Amino acid sequence: MSVVTAKCYQAKTGEVTRDWYHVDADGKILGRLATKLATVLMGKHKPTYTPHTDVGDFVVVTNAEKIKVTGNKAQTIEYDYYTYYAGGHKYVTFADMMQRHPERIIELAVRRMLPKNALARKMLGKLKVYKGSEHPHQAQNCQPLDLSRI
Repeated sequence: MSVVTAKCYQAKTGEVTRDWYHVDADGKILGRLATKLATVLMGKHKPTYTPHTDVGDFVVVTNAEKIKVTGNKAQTIEYDYYTYYAGGHKYVTFADMMQRHPERIIELAVRRMLPKNALARKMLGKLKVYKGSEHPHQAQNCQPLDLSRI
């Protein structure tokens, strides 16, 4: 008696083909944008998704300074950091971060939606966020990413 077992495809690191996508963040809501970007970075939008392998694509985000948040979040969100001195726990408000480093807001939101392991750090390295509408990745022929399909 022979037993037939179903076999699942497991992606290997060398077999993965990565695409480059471009997203314009103008007028997008921060949380909804971050969940879609995390999905693409992990590769969950592909049929070859494998949890233990990085199968995600590169994503270039422009116009990071034009994102929106809903409700009262613009006044209540705070980003904390530590200076490694005694009493060095500091906070930066959303408005200050938006004025100084708007690209960090998107990076932090996406980072928190990725798994908490070494593989997530590799996934986050494929996210490129820029303040204006220009980016230095023209040679990669970035395709526009339709976020409504993810």
